[in-house]
Amino acid sequence: MFHLHVAPDGDDSWPGSLERPFATLERARSAAREAGGDVVVLLRGGTHELARPLELTEADSGVVYQAYGYGTPAREEAVLSGGRTITGWRERDGVWTAEVGDLETRQLHVDGRRAARAGIPGLPGSSPAATATGYVTDSAEPLGWRSPRDVEFVHRGVYPWTEARLGVADVSRDGGLTAITMARPAFDWAAELYDSTWDGVTSTGPGLPTRIENDPSFLREPGTFVLDRSRPGDHVLRYLPRPGEDPARTRVVAPVLETLLRVAGARGTAFLGLVFADATWLRPSRPEGFVHYHGSGYYEGGGVGVAVLGEGASVTYPAASVTIPACVVFEDTVDAVVEGCRFTRLGASGLGVSGGEGLTVRGCDFDTLSAGAVVVSGSRGTVIEDNLVRGIGLEYRGSPGISIMGTSGCVVAHNEIGDVPHCGITAGPGEGTRILNNRTADTMQVLADGGGVYLSGPQGDSHGNGALVRGNVIEDTRTPYNFGLYTDYGASWVTVEGNVVARADNTAVLHVGPPLENVVYRGNFWDADPLGHDDPPSGVTYEGNVTIKDEHELNAATAAIRARAGRRHRDRDRSAGA
Repeated sequence: MFHLHVAPDGDDSWPGSLERPFATLERARSAAREAGGDVVVLLRGGTHELARPLELTEADSGVVYQAYGYGTPAREEAVLSGGRTITGWRERDGVWTAEVGDLETRQLHVDGRRAARAGIPGLPGSSPAATATGYVTDSAEPLGWRSPRDVEFVHRGVYPWTEARLGVADVSRDGGLTAITMARPAFDWAAELYDSTWDGVTSTGPGLPTRIENDPSFLREPGTFVLDRSRPGDHVLRYLPRPGEDPARTRVVAPVLETLLRVAGARGTAFLGLVFADATWLRPSRPEGFVHYHGSGYYEGGGVGVAVLGEGASVTYPAASVTIPACVVFEDTVDAVVEGCRFTRLGASGLGVSGGEGLTVRGCDFDTLSAGAVVVSGSRGTVIEDNLVRGIGLEYRGSPGISIMGTSGCVVAHNEIGDVPHCGITAGPGEGTRILNNRTADTMQVLADGGGVYLSGPQGDSHGNGALVRGNVIEDTRTPYNFGLYTDYGASWVTVEGNVVARADNTAVLHVGPPLENVVYRGNFWDADPLGHDDPPSGVTYEGNVTIKDEHELNAATAAIRARAGRRHRDRDRSAGA
């Protein structure tokens, strides 16, 4: 095995030895290609600032990128960062300002803590209303917004499972009112997508915003920031500090890269013990906005369909949707391994996998993410096990902790997922999915109509190649209108057995539209009966399930299931904090 070394204080003219390491991962990549065969690239501790994404291809097959000392108590913390340290702060009236040129970002981290974008709770005025092009209000406050085109409206709960982000184009006087013109095409797409009927009452469009963000006039809460782009190419970052923060001592990092690592077509690559940090996703700041529909999917035109949910109830849905990107991407890889890594301070999803086969994600930590932790589509034999997911979906609230779609033989096992705004684990149509011995807690904290574990659509064509959901512990599913363990929207060929669900709004539901087909609920433990348990539909077999309402009795009866659920490897050496 041939070893190469990279260190933040190295030099690319050096040979890459332990004593004389390279400075950049690009130089190490070139040397590894030249060496051929089995190569391990060892990253020394510190922050490895990336000027551009690290791109690996089939030519990089078999190369291992590893934190120095990984697997030992002497492991060093090697951070791959797509951020830029902000300096040159000036302080005026308690606000720090820094001229940042053409810098674009949607996030800011202050001494490692995520700062919130400054905002206000909704559109000011006594009776604001929607129009064909935006909104009107009797308040003059929006006329004082200093950078209207940077302002973003947040629309939470247009559907119970959605949260959209739409930009402003202009603010002007309209007689005695203030007119707010919204950016297009996002506002038009939102009007097209959000068209629903509930209890016979029809609603069209995104409605009034629930929050408005990113104008200097919103800097009212310590620890919040604004990026002012009113002067093209001469952007200004503004930050209202928390007590005790000092611009001379405080480290402020703005994520600037959107992708840290992309691996395409490689075989047998591995990434061990690394920290991926400080990346953003800029598309929602453009006129296209973020017209969210469900999970990690959003709408960018192309037409909608209508789903009838029952008498007097229907919703529109995208004919096609786009998935929130990830900051670390694996495309069509074979037998890749991501182990003991941490994904943190990222402005989109953490890890995205598309196509390929045999990828393993093991023993990783995912936290402080704008979207989901792991998103997998169209791959075969992916294994996601023993990971810790917490504090995700901070900006795109519908994002699940772990999401798989269109996969074959995917295993999601022994993960711990908590402190998430919507679903813990979701599985769309696929084949041979196994969701085993996971533990979810404190899911569905913001949006509704989901669960700790959620499946929808066909999962195979027999119970032999269908989905198996077994041995999971699902607790504290928070938002009203949820189903802790949720088979939804035409799920078929699913076996749900030996799970524990407690402290959910509803433990499960058997009557959904389109209906469930060839779904078996067997030997599960609940603290409340699922909806429809007393009259299961024809497509559901419901047998041997136990409801125990007393918490202590439920815990005692399910002790063996609980002991097997959740992360098996909890040593912090493999995924130390950044």
